[in-house]
Amino acid sequence: MATMIKPLRTVLTAALLTIATYGVAAEVAGGHPDTYVVQKGDTLWDIAGRFLKKPWLWPEIWQANPQVKNPHLIYPGDVLSLAYLDRVAVQEGPRQEAPINAIPLADVEAFLKDLRVVDEFESLPYVVGLEEDRLRGSLDQVVYVKGLPDAQPGQRYMVVRPSQRFQTLDPKRCCEPSGRRAQTLDFRGQRNWGTESLWAYQLPPSGGEFLGYELAKVTTGTISRGIVGDAEAATLLIDNNGHEVRAGDRLIPVEAQAYDLQFMPHAPVQEPSVDRARVIAVADMVSSGGTRDVVALSVGAADGVNNGTVFSVWRQGSIEVDRVKAGIDRSPDAHTRGEKVKMPDEFTSHVMVFRTFDKVSYALVMDGVRPTRLGYRLKHPDATN
Repeated sequence: MATMIKPLRTVLTAALLTIATYGVAAEVAGGHPDTYVVQKGDTLWDIAGRFLKKPWLWPEIWQANPQVKNPHLIYPGDVLSLAYLDRVAVQEGPRQEAPINAIPLADVEAFLKDLRVVDEFESLPYVVGLEEDRLRGSLDQVVYVKGLPDAQPGQRYMVVRPSQRFQTLDPKRCCEPSGRRAQTLDFRGQRNWGTESLWAYQLPPSGGEFLGYELAKVTTGTISRGIVGDAEAATLLIDNNGHEVRAGDRLIPVEAQAYDLQFMPHAPVQEPSVDRARVIAVADMVSSGGTRDVVALSVGAADGVNNGTVFSVWRQGSIEVDRVKAGIDRSPDAHTRGEKVKMPDEFTSHVMVFRTFDKVSYALVMDGVRPTRLGYRLKHPDATN
């Protein structure tokens, strides 16, 4: 008996309806081919974006088909069948390349390995001095550390430095960037203007809720000698070409891998607060980001956010004077509330979280129609306004 051919829309609808968490089918983009050959440089999001209008739904579609053993283990050269119900599987290619991911890891590597957000850092061990009373230390030099009374030779530590103090934006006064550069911090967590910063960041004019301190990797080192004799500090040998170490830098143990390398896009488990859930920083010292730029968000694990969470990002609608009703003779500030009209919010992009902390998360801009700016709101990925 000939195999019954079904259109892709029917296939995906059937697949999605088997999943309780999604009651509606994904919208399929028009003009799709019957098959697609996975290319080097593809991401799973990019592939889904070619054929679906909601690319964050690809894990559910592929997992609903038992032929796909692992939706992450898809390689360049594999053939994705898009036309038949019994062939929505991967036809294996040569398997000569690494499997593709939801996002390009190269774009987020520094944020995975070199940054973390903590509630406090004052209790961490710290560099108290350097060999020969130097002001800075580098590769193959030693520094002296206070706060490690049980340090043993061979233990490895990452030298870190507080770089940002994250806080929420004031929704009543702070919706657009003010043009002010990010502030960095010194070893005490105090403002240190004019030094290098990874983020462009706007402090709220009237302050905001404290979210955490960001610690940036300086370098790594190995304990070469514990506390001996009448010394009150352990000795750390710098073993990596990083930034120069200075007194006051903090230490944390080196972890084998404290972050995810695979991501499953999904909608938030709970609706974000549009007043609290905002873009609070944009990487690379700019005030707006585009596709494949990294942003920091004012929500984290405490808000139900985990790695793979997808948000839509929206510019808050302006409030305009209804000049037809109110007339144009007075200045805008002189008009009453009844003479002003709130404009709709404007969609800008989708972002996907790839690193989650308690109250802050890092996300990658996956697609967009406008720049993603500081202060923009976060909503459900399917939000229409």
